Amino acid sequence: MTAYATATIDSGFTEHLLQLRGAIEGRLDELLPAVSNERDLVAAAVRDGALAPGKRMRPLLLLLAANGLGANQRQALDLACAIEMVHAASLILDDMPCMDDAQIRRGRPTVHLAFGEDIAILAAVALLARAFGVVAGIEGLRPLVRTQLVEIVANTVGSQGLVQGQLQDLRDGKNARSEEEIAETNNLKTGVLFSAIMDMAYLISDAPKPVRGVLQRFAVELGHAVQLYDDLQDANPNNAKDQGKDDGKSTLLALYGEERVRERLDGHLARAQICLDEAYRGDVYIGRFLGMLFA
Repeated sequence: MTAYATATIDSGFTEHLLQLRGAIEGRLDELLPAVSNERDLVAAAVRDGALAPGKRMRPLLLLLAANGLGANQRQALDLACAIEMVHAASLILDDMPCMDDAQIRRGRPTVHLAFGEDIAILAAVALLARAFGVVAGIEGLRPLVRTQLVEIVANTVGSQGLVQGQLQDLRDGKNARSEEEIAETNNLKTGVLFSAIMDMAYLISDAPKPVRGVLQRFAVELGHAVQLYDDLQDANPNNAKDQGKDDGKSTLLALYGEERVRERLDGHLARAQICLDEAYRGDVYIGRFLGMLFA
């Protein structure tokens, strides 16, 4: 059990999260393409990949981060949905036979098994395109901010973001690697999306400039924590995805063992909390949210 597990989770906050989750689900449903007929397999796969039951950690984090900074919540909601689309697309591709060859995702068959590999690839591309469209179409943004938000999505997805992280994981993960090399891959695979989330929340707010750097430090710590937590869950039979996919990979868990990885996880979470305290000055919502995720 991590340090966050001792956080007080009151019923009011739980209800607040349920409301936010409902808002995300409802807006995603509105933004995703409708299935016009039974032959519209790409739209069906897009909806299956994005609306499958999940923790919605990333969009919830964006809404909480933006709310704590006093940002426009309608704008934050659309950004949160765009982030979830990017995440869903990355999962579809990550599960493909040429990559991790996964069978189960979020407790159900992976998209390529349910719809075929060709439809899965097209659905991932469609989700990424829709994410860009959603960000570009948010009302009330200053032109410079809109441009910056679109650029963040592009950089997050691109060859120095998620794509590079996936490549390193596929090609280098099978070889012996140093701690620094593994950490770099973890940051690219997981951390870049959290960095995007916190930067988006900052850009649509009026937070002072120094806060931006603090939020980025938080994102880095959280990204490492989430990846370590995911590594620890690889052998959990109650996990809603395939187990044992990290067997034979050079991960920090393989390098150091479970006890040291749990210690490192706690260290990342403790440093993340320090950043939250500095950025939000007593707003504990994100800390409580992480407490639920890492309990």
